[in-house]
Amino acid sequence: MSTARSKRGFLPPPAEVLEKLEKTVNEGNHYGAQQMYKSYSVRYTAAEKYTEALEILQSGALIQLNNKQVTCGAELAVLFVETLIKGKFPYNEETLDRVRKIYEAFAKLSVPQHLGDDDLDMEKLSEALVAAKVRVESCSSFLRSALKWSAEFGAPKHGSPQVHDMLAEYIYSESPDMDMAKISSHFVRGSDPKKFATTLVNFMGKCYPGEDDLAIARAVLMYLSQGNMRDANNLLDEIENQLNAKDSTFPQSDLTQFIAYLLQTLERDALPLFRMLRQKYKPSIDREALFDELLDEIAEKFYGVRRRNGLEGMFGDFFKMMGDMPM
Repeated sequence: MSTARSKRGFLPPPAEVLEKLEKTVNEGNHYGAQQMYKSYSVRYTAAEKYTEALEILQSGALIQLNNKQVTCGAELAVLFVETLIKGKFPYNEETLDRVRKIYEAFAKLSVPQHLGDDDLDMEKLSEALVAAKVRVESCSSFLRSALKWSAEFGAPKHGSPQVHDMLAEYIYSESPDMDMAKISSHFVRGSDPKKFATTLVNFMGKCYPGEDDLAIARAVLMYLSQGNMRDANNLLDEIENQLNAKDSTFPQSDLTQFIAYLLQTLERDALPLFRMLRQKYKPSIDREALFDELLDEIAEKFYGVRRRNGLEGMFGDFFKMMGDMPM
């Protein structure tokens, strides 16, 4: 045995390891396989064989997730991202595709509907809700890690727009708690206003009265607070197109009227008009505490109005609360 081999220990070819571990999983020994996936990845990483470690972790995450072992699969998925960071792998389409493949392996299951009132049905519902929360927390942990990696190694400073889209989509489709503020915070840092519009239209079809215009206004103001006038307008146009295709009407309220006037005002140097609009529509703006803070951000972005306290403000903290995203 060579000196190098004795120091680092013999590492078999990844293909040999993967065949052995897949057999262990297929035999139903998910826990045993999990420990071996982790052990082998640590050994390859210690030997600075990061490519091989990634191959083992990606394969393990996919196999465990495809076998409905969500917690195990998510753990290996997070280790996959941590290895990307240790190996200083750049953010590019190839690596993003590997992240996407793991994301797509997370199950998408709807909570049972039309259940009765008997104890058995309630037990099924309770189990389904717990399982859904585990899936969302597991997938979110993986994608938040991917956002941090991407921001550090070549993506925009807030992380990969595509990963933000994945996270928004999964939370919306899988979470028992419909937190549209969190979902919107990811979509506005994403790359797909059309998908965002589809999500909002779907939400509008099942939300409580008075929540539809709030969801639209929140989305537009979040885009504008980042100086993104293009996607704010594109989002509204797409919502209207999709509603027309469904023979539905766009929500009409003082709040949506304010949003329409605001978009027109921001196209020109009209700070006095901006202030007048805020004053006139204050009762509508006050329906959500976040709106005033977003409008302060918008005033700074479009008119150079410095915030009174000189701090980043609630919106920056809000994004952090929505999942420890890169700032």
